[in-house]
Amino acid sequence: MEVKIFDTAELTVAKMALKFSELVHKSVKGRIHVALSGGATPNQLFSLLRDEYQHSIPWEIIHFYWVDERFVPPANPESNYHWADYYLLMHVDIPVGNIHRIKGEANPSEELIRYSKEIAALVPQQDGYPRFDIIFLGMGTDGHTGSIFADQMELLTTNRFCSIGVHPQTRQRRLTFTGKLINNAEYVAFLVTGADKALAVEKVIKEKDITLPATHIQPTSGVLEWYLDRAASSKLK
Repeated sequence: MEVKIFDTAELTVAKMALKFSELVHKSVKGRIHVALSGGATPNQLFSLLRDEYQHSIPWEIIHFYWVDERFVPPANPESNYHWADYYLLMHVDIPVGNIHRIKGEANPSEELIRYSKEIAALVPQQDGYPRFDIIFLGMGTDGHTGSIFADQMELLTTNRFCSIGVHPQTRQRRLTFTGKLINNAEYVAFLVTGADKALAVEKVIKEKDITLPATHIQPTSGVLEWYLDRAASSKLK
Protein backbone atom coordinates (compact mmCIF):
# COMPACT_ATOMS: atom_id res chain seq x y z
CA MET A 1 0.00 0.00 0.00
CA GLU A 2 1.24 3.45 -0.90
CA VAL A 3 -0.24 6.63 0.55
CA LYS A 4 0.08 9.82 -1.48
CA ILE A 5 -0.80 13.12 0.15
CA PHE A 6 -1.27 16.42 -1.67
CA ASP A 7 -1.96 19.91 -0.35
CA THR A 8 -5.39 20.45 -1.86
CA ALA A 9 -8.32 18.44 -3.13
CA GLU A 10 -7.80 19.92 -6.58
CA LEU A 11 -4.19 18.79 -6.71
CA THR A 12 -5.13 15.34 -5.42
CA VAL A 13 -7.68 14.93 -8.19
CA ALA A 14 -5.19 16.23 -10.77
CA LYS A 15 -2.58 13.67 -9.69
CA MET A 16 -5.17 10.88 -9.83
CA ALA A 17 -6.13 11.93 -13.37
CA LEU A 18 -2.49 11.93 -14.41
CA LYS A 19 -1.99 8.46 -12.90
CA PHE A 20 -5.02 7.16 -14.80
CA SER A 21 -3.68 8.55 -18.06
CA GLU A 22 -0.29 6.97 -17.41
CA LEU A 23 -1.82 3.57 -16.64
CA VAL A 24 -3.86 3.61 -19.84
CA HIS A 25 -0.89 4.65 -21.98
CA LYS A 26 1.43 2.10 -20.38
CA SER A 27 -0.99 -0.76 -20.93
CA VAL A 28 -0.06 -3.17 -23.69
CA LYS A 29 -3.57 -4.56 -23.77
CA GLY A 30 -6.03 -3.84 -26.52
CA ARG A 31 -8.81 -3.50 -23.96
CA ILE A 32 -8.73 -2.03 -20.45
CA HIS A 33 -11.42 -2.74 -17.87
CA VAL A 34 -12.04 0.10 -15.41
CA ALA A 35 -14.57 0.29 -12.56
CA LEU A 36 -15.78 3.69 -11.35
CA SER A 37 -17.27 4.90 -8.09
CA GLY A 38 -19.66 7.76 -7.44
CA GLY A 39 -19.49 10.84 -5.25
CA ALA A 40 -18.43 14.47 -5.27
CA THR A 41 -14.69 13.79 -5.53
CA PRO A 42 -15.01 11.30 -8.42
CA ASN A 43 -17.17 13.87 -10.20
CA GLN A 44 -14.25 16.29 -9.94
CA LEU A 45 -12.03 13.60 -11.44
CA PHE A 46 -14.46 13.03 -14.31
CA SER A 47 -14.60 16.76 -15.03
CA LEU A 48 -10.82 17.06 -15.09
CA LEU A 49 -10.44 14.04 -17.39
CA ARG A 50 -12.98 15.65 -19.71
CA ASP A 51 -11.26 19.03 -19.72
CA GLU A 52 -7.61 17.98 -19.76
CA TYR A 53 -7.50 14.49 -21.30
CA GLN A 54 -10.41 14.43 -23.70
CA HIS A 55 -8.18 14.08 -26.75
CA SER A 56 -5.05 12.47 -25.30
CA ILE A 57 -6.41 9.28 -23.76
CA PRO A 58 -7.35 6.43 -26.14
CA TRP A 59 -10.89 6.14 -24.81
CA GLU A 60 -11.82 3.54 -27.41
CA ILE A 61 -9.82 0.84 -25.60
CA ILE A 62 -11.40 1.49 -22.20
CA HIS A 63 -14.43 -0.41 -20.94
CA PHE A 64 -16.18 1.24 -17.99
CA TYR A 65 -18.10 -0.52 -15.22
CA TRP A 66 -19.43 0.65 -11.85
CA VAL A 67 -18.30 -0.54 -8.43
CA ASP A 68 -21.78 0.10 -7.07
CA GLU A 69 -25.08 1.65 -8.05
CA ARG A 70 -28.35 2.58 -6.42
CA PHE A 71 -31.53 1.06 -7.81
CA VAL A 72 -32.75 4.23 -9.46
CA PRO A 73 -33.23 5.11 -13.16
CA PRO A 74 -30.11 6.32 -15.01
CA ALA A 75 -31.34 9.92 -15.20
CA ASN A 76 -31.90 10.09 -11.44
CA PRO A 77 -29.48 12.43 -9.60
CA GLU A 78 -28.72 9.58 -7.17
CA SER A 79 -27.36 7.42 -9.99
CA ASN A 80 -23.58 7.04 -10.09
CA TYR A 81 -23.79 6.32 -13.81
CA HIS A 82 -25.71 9.55 -14.39
CA TRP A 83 -22.91 11.76 -13.11
CA ALA A 84 -20.12 9.84 -14.81
CA ASP A 85 -22.02 10.23 -18.07
CA TYR A 86 -22.82 13.90 -17.42
CA TYR A 87 -19.30 14.95 -16.52
CA LEU A 88 -17.24 12.62 -18.71
CA LEU A 89 -18.64 9.87 -20.89
CA MET A 90 -20.87 11.96 -23.16
CA HIS A 91 -17.92 14.23 -23.89
CA VAL A 92 -15.29 11.69 -24.98
CA ASP A 93 -15.00 9.50 -28.05
CA ILE A 94 -15.93 6.16 -26.53
CA PRO A 95 -18.08 3.47 -28.17
CA VAL A 96 -21.47 2.96 -26.55
CA GLY A 97 -20.64 -0.74 -26.26
CA ASN A 98 -17.73 0.10 -23.95
CA ILE A 99 -20.05 1.46 -21.25
CA HIS A 100 -21.35 -1.28 -18.99
CA ARG A 101 -23.70 0.40 -16.56
CA ILE A 102 -25.64 -1.26 -13.78
CA LYS A 103 -29.30 -1.01 -14.72
CA GLY A 104 -30.65 0.66 -11.63
CA GLU A 105 -34.14 0.71 -13.06
CA ALA A 106 -34.24 -3.11 -13.19
CA ASN A 107 -35.35 -5.67 -10.64
CA PRO A 108 -32.47 -5.97 -8.11
CA SER A 109 -32.32 -9.77 -8.06
CA GLU A 110 -32.44 -10.04 -11.85
CA GLU A 111 -29.90 -7.26 -12.34
CA LEU A 112 -27.50 -8.90 -9.89
CA ILE A 113 -27.49 -12.02 -12.06
CA ARG A 114 -27.28 -10.12 -15.34
CA TYR A 115 -24.42 -7.81 -14.30
CA SER A 116 -22.43 -10.63 -12.74
CA LYS A 117 -22.72 -12.57 -16.00
CA GLU A 118 -21.68 -9.52 -18.03
CA ILE A 119 -18.56 -9.04 -15.94
CA ALA A 120 -17.72 -12.74 -16.10
CA ALA A 121 -18.10 -12.76 -19.89
CA LEU A 122 -16.02 -9.65 -20.60
CA VAL A 123 -13.35 -9.24 -17.93
CA PRO A 124 -10.38 -11.66 -18.13
CA GLN A 125 -10.11 -13.93 -15.11
CA GLN A 126 -7.28 -14.72 -12.76
CA ASP A 127 -7.51 -17.14 -9.86
CA GLY A 128 -11.16 -17.79 -10.64
CA TYR A 129 -12.27 -14.15 -10.47
CA PRO A 130 -12.49 -11.35 -13.03
CA ARG A 131 -9.37 -9.19 -12.84
CA PHE A 132 -10.09 -5.53 -13.45
CA ASP A 133 -7.20 -3.42 -14.66
CA ILE A 134 -8.22 -0.38 -12.60
CA ILE A 135 -10.75 0.12 -9.81
CA PHE A 136 -11.44 3.57 -8.37
CA LEU A 137 -12.86 3.62 -4.85
CA GLY A 138 -14.13 6.24 -2.48
CA MET A 139 -14.72 5.90 1.24
CA GLY A 140 -17.54 7.17 3.42
CA THR A 141 -17.08 8.86 6.77
CA ASP A 142 -18.16 5.53 8.29
CA GLY A 143 -15.39 3.61 6.51
CA HIS A 144 -17.62 1.92 3.94
CA THR A 145 -16.49 1.52 0.36
CA GLY A 146 -18.54 0.60 -2.67
CA SER A 147 -21.81 -0.35 -1.01
CA ILE A 148 -20.13 -2.61 1.54
CA PHE A 149 -21.18 -1.32 4.95
CA ALA A 150 -19.93 -2.29 8.40
CA ASP A 151 -23.11 -4.25 9.19
CA GLN A 152 -22.68 -6.33 6.02
CA MET A 153 -19.08 -7.49 6.32
CA GLU A 154 -20.01 -10.79 4.69
CA LEU A 155 -19.88 -8.98 1.36
CA LEU A 156 -16.11 -8.85 1.77
CA THR A 157 -15.74 -12.62 1.80
CA THR A 158 -18.62 -13.95 -0.30
CA ASN A 159 -17.57 -15.90 -3.38
CA ARG A 160 -19.96 -13.88 -5.56
CA PHE A 161 -18.60 -11.23 -7.92
CA CYS A 162 -21.41 -8.84 -7.03
CA SER A 163 -24.02 -8.67 -4.31
CA ILE A 164 -26.82 -6.48 -2.95
CA GLY A 165 -25.82 -4.01 -0.26
CA VAL A 166 -28.32 -2.16 1.91
CA HIS A 167 -27.69 1.32 3.28
CA PRO A 168 -27.91 0.96 7.07
CA GLN A 169 -29.98 4.13 7.58
CA THR A 170 -32.12 4.55 4.48
CA ARG A 171 -32.41 0.78 3.75
CA GLN A 172 -31.91 1.63 0.10
CA ARG A 173 -30.72 -1.38 -1.89
CA ARG A 174 -27.65 -1.13 -4.09
CA LEU A 175 -25.73 -3.48 -6.34
CA THR A 176 -22.06 -3.61 -5.36
CA PHE A 177 -18.79 -5.31 -6.19
CA THR A 178 -17.75 -7.69 -3.44
CA GLY A 179 -14.48 -7.66 -1.55
CA LYS A 180 -13.01 -10.61 -3.43
CA LEU A 181 -13.72 -9.01 -6.80
CA ILE A 182 -12.15 -5.71 -5.75
CA ASN A 183 -9.11 -7.39 -4.23
CA ASN A 184 -8.46 -9.35 -7.41
CA ALA A 185 -7.84 -6.16 -9.40
CA GLU A 186 -4.48 -5.23 -10.87
CA TYR A 187 -4.65 -1.64 -9.56
CA VAL A 188 -6.93 -0.17 -6.89
CA ALA A 189 -6.97 3.50 -5.90
CA PHE A 190 -8.83 5.20 -3.08
CA LEU A 191 -9.50 8.85 -3.88
CA VAL A 192 -10.46 10.58 -0.63
CA THR A 193 -10.62 14.28 0.15
CA GLY A 194 -12.03 16.49 2.90
CA ALA A 195 -11.62 16.92 6.63
CA ASP A 196 -14.80 14.93 7.30
CA LYS A 197 -12.97 11.79 6.12
CA ALA A 198 -9.93 12.29 8.37
CA LEU A 199 -11.12 10.08 11.24
CA ALA A 200 -12.02 7.21 8.92
CA VAL A 201 -8.68 7.57 7.11
CA GLU A 202 -6.87 7.35 10.45
CA LYS A 203 -8.81 4.25 11.48
CA VAL A 204 -8.24 2.46 8.17
CA ILE A 205 -4.65 3.39 7.34
CA LYS A 206 -3.05 4.03 10.72
CA GLU A 207 -5.05 1.86 13.12
CA LYS A 208 -6.05 -0.82 10.57
CA ASP A 209 -9.45 -1.05 12.20
CA ILE A 210 -10.89 -4.34 10.94
CA THR A 211 -14.44 -3.28 11.80
CA LEU A 212 -14.37 -0.90 8.82
CA PRO A 213 -14.88 -2.37 5.32
CA ALA A 214 -12.24 -0.17 3.67
CA THR A 215 -9.52 -1.74 5.84
CA HIS A 216 -10.12 -5.05 4.09
CA ILE A 217 -9.37 -3.71 0.63
CA GLN A 218 -5.94 -5.25 0.13
CA PRO A 219 -5.34 -6.55 -3.42
CA THR A 220 -4.04 -10.10 -3.39
CA SER A 221 -1.60 -9.60 -6.26
CA GLY A 222 -2.17 -6.03 -7.32
CA VAL A 223 -1.29 -2.47 -6.31
CA LEU A 224 -3.18 -0.37 -3.76
CA GLU A 225 -2.73 3.39 -3.62
CA TRP A 226 -4.43 6.04 -1.53
CA TYR A 227 -4.72 9.55 -2.96
CA LEU A 228 -5.46 11.96 -0.10
CA ASP A 229 -5.58 15.70 0.31
CA ARG A 230 -4.04 17.37 3.35
CA ALA A 231 -7.41 17.66 5.09
CA ALA A 232 -8.30 13.98 4.78
CA SER A 233 -4.83 12.95 5.96
CA SER A 234 -4.67 15.37 8.88
CA LYS A 235 -4.72 12.60 11.52
CA LEU A 236 -1.88 10.65 9.92
CA LYS A 237 1.72 11.31 10.87
